[in-house]
Amino acid sequence: MQNLGNIVDSIIGGVKGTVPVKGTVVLMRKNVLDFNDFGASVIDNISELLGQKVSLQLVSATVGDPNNENRGVVGQAAYLENYINLLPSLAAGESKYNVTFQWDAKTGIPGAVIVKNHHTSQFYLKTLTIDDFPGKGRIVFVCNSWVYPADKYSYDRVFFANNTYFRANTPAPLLPYRDDELYHLKGDDVTGQLQEWDRVYNYAYYNDLGNPDRSPALARPVLGGSAEYPYPRRGKTGRPPTKTDPNSESRLPLLSLDIYVPRDERFGHLKMADFLTYALKAVAQSILPLLESISNATPFEFDSFDDVLKLYDGGIPVPKIPLFDELRQKIPFEMLKELLRTEGNQQLLKLPKPQVIQADEWAWRTDEEFTREMLAGVNPLIINRLDVFPPVSKLDPSKYGNQNSTITAAHIQNNLDGSTIDQALKDNRLFILDHHDTLIPYLNRINSTGNKIYASRTLLFLKEDSTLKPLAIELSLPSPDGEQHGAVSNVYTPSENGVEGAIWQLAKAYATVNDSGVHQLISHWLNTHATMEPFVIATNRQLSALHPINKLLSPHYRDTMNINALARQILINAGGILELTVFPARYAMEMSSFVYKSWNFMEEALPADLIKRGILVGDGEHPDKQQLLIKDYPYAVDGLAIWHAIETWVSDYCSIYYPSDAAVQADAELQAWWKEVREVGHGDKKDEPWWPQMQAVSELTHACTTVIWVASALHAAVNFGQYPYAGYLPNRPTISRRFMPEPGSADYEELKTNPDKVFLRTVTSELQTILGVSRWPKYTSSDECVDRISISDTPEWTADQSALQAFERFKARLAQIEADIVKRNGDPSLKNRNGPVKMPYTLLYPTSTAGITGKGIPNSVSI
Repeated sequence: MQNLGNIVDSIIGGVKGTVPVKGTVVLMRKNVLDFNDFGASVIDNISELLGQKVSLQLVSATVGDPNNENRGVVGQAAYLENYINLLPSLAAGESKYNVTFQWDAKTGIPGAVIVKNHHTSQFYLKTLTIDDFPGKGRIVFVCNSWVYPADKYSYDRVFFANNTYFRANTPAPLLPYRDDELYHLKGDDVTGQLQEWDRVYNYAYYNDLGNPDRSPALARPVLGGSAEYPYPRRGKTGRPPTKTDPNSESRLPLLSLDIYVPRDERFGHLKMADFLTYALKAVAQSILPLLESISNATPFEFDSFDDVLKLYDGGIPVPKIPLFDELRQKIPFEMLKELLRTEGNQQLLKLPKPQVIQADEWAWRTDEEFTREMLAGVNPLIINRLDVFPPVSKLDPSKYGNQNSTITAAHIQNNLDGSTIDQALKDNRLFILDHHDTLIPYLNRINSTGNKIYASRTLLFLKEDSTLKPLAIELSLPSPDGEQHGAVSNVYTPSENGVEGAIWQLAKAYATVNDSGVHQLISHWLNTHATMEPFVIATNRQLSALHPINKLLSPHYRDTMNINALARQILINAGGILELTVFPARYAMEMSSFVYKSWNFMEEALPADLIKRGILVGDGEHPDKQQLLIKDYPYAVDGLAIWHAIETWVSDYCSIYYPSDAAVQADAELQAWWKEVREVGHGDKKDEPWWPQMQAVSELTHACTTVIWVASALHAAVNFGQYPYAGYLPNRPTISRRFMPEPGSADYEELKTNPDKVFLRTVTSELQTILGVSRWPKYTSSDECVDRISISDTPEWTADQSALQAFERFKARLAQIEADIVKRNGDPSLKNRNGPVKMPYTLLYPTSTAGITGKGIPNSVSI
């Protein structure tokens, strides 16, 4: 057998001695990314002149250094060429530099590179490419990481070539570097407040939402770590505790967005610029006095639907008050213009018209659209098949009394298209939108805040054409004698005219308010943002960048920790925008903790979710034998196509690296990752029996498919329709401020003469509408992000041709799915595809174009 030196000589063609190896580095300088730090370039150029350069050293993957614990031999330092003379391209922000390595042929093939930044400012390193390494050819190092000055680290920054290895088959000279990198990312020995250059992925409870030092009214319970308030973990920041409560973490100043996440998890510079505008909009304390100066006939109220439409048609006139001038002095004009949507300095808060009212400004009020949005709206995840009539509660009767429904046969029998209730149940034609059990435990507390809501059940009948019609809406309150005495309920049935018609419109509004709050807190925040963050952290802590599952999943984690951290700072915090604009108010996050008690990772898979809700029936092991009971269910139809495409891609990918169940069991990093996800990241759920044991390829495939589904398609379905559907708040009100008018009351009498005014005074106010819409960047989470990465964008993380070919097949499937969606949306027989509002269901289109499209599936949970 040849010795290693002879093998290496053979690989590189027998070349002896030191040879020049040319490479290309792509990076972005700090001054390009930070318009407030133009001096960074000058100082870095001075550093270059003084010999303080950016150095790169190749590390052998094939030859160990016996004088350095047999770590891969480290080559001579090479430096970026023409750093001073090569000016960055301000348009793209990227700069290319040549670098020439002097590589000793006897040290084999490089598999890593050490990068040392001796400048005074950081840069973003994208790639190092060696186009023609002797005997090997092209070697690519995809870095995508911020590199801070070397004195910020106590270790070397190491990047690996685009190869894929398990720990067990990693070339021995690279193994210590692999282990070191994971050790540094864990940062288990790092104490104190984490700084921007720290690269630490660790866990903390949600103990930073409250601000008890500022006011006792802003104290909030710690979420996570207890049976009373279980919650997924979030990223550690290391900030000190508050003075008032040692269990709560202190908060940053209100206007600060510098909340710690590992630097590589932060937004790119263009997205951060967009979010800065969003953040300014979200600071109610800054804008509130300006809005308070604006008055119409009734301050803070819409007097008519015409008033609401003025937000889109004409905007609100900018008042001539000192505060506006003060804001202009403090904020650059262009940013203020974007912040306030001013045009010619005359109009404030002019919004683009949401799609739901573009074709018809009144169709949203129809019963057909009310039910269609349960299947094709922004929250199509709640509707269930009804198994028993009347509906029953799962709440503990010893604590909440009798919470079963009071809907009777008399309420619905005449609206079943000739069917009996028993026959409708047997034929799977009764469905329910049920927000009763979720809300009853919190109603008394929520209603003490000034908001006035009910727990609701909405009963639905499936028609022959696959559309739904509402049968009854039940609105319930806890008994005034105490929660343990059950509920007091009223049932409302459809009506079109007179007071009864106005009452029915209000009943639908109360049910929609509940659905809006559950959408924001549960379907969107909890089930995508919050539950995904532990996977992000565990992957970075336990799976090396060389690991195939890290390569598979990491694109689906992009920006998630950053958007979640910013949400904790300005959106879901005590007194934040969500508490101001969504009905649970100060109990919002606590209520999401209550729902997390029943969270089940396995039921986040779309087929399992549909089966649980009684809508997908058949053989669970054979998708071709399954059928949807609601044939025209756009979210489910499109979603299942996307799910199965992801599943096939993941299965193809995993089969490349895991030929058997034994390979899964033998993968130490994988087992450590899954253990940490269960026992730490979702530690409050660690004893649940439904967690896969990760002993089989099928378990791995299913878990990864679910992670990718939740992070990409599920999040797109519940996020990117927010402005198209809910940008017009009367369609998706988030607050109800009055109870249903009682006969004989002034409000009841007004229903006879001005029902629209009663409706608008009941739901989200003018001020809350403006603040609520400001939750979305550029007034919409549907605005195309400048650096969005689509689920169908080709990854650049691997040189493995088998994986890349599998991904190309995935892309082809997605393209066909999109063509199929377009075809379905054009089929007039599928009435739920467009509905009365003539708004096609596009939320699961894989791709999108620029603008407020309501299309496109990004790779990850972001904005």
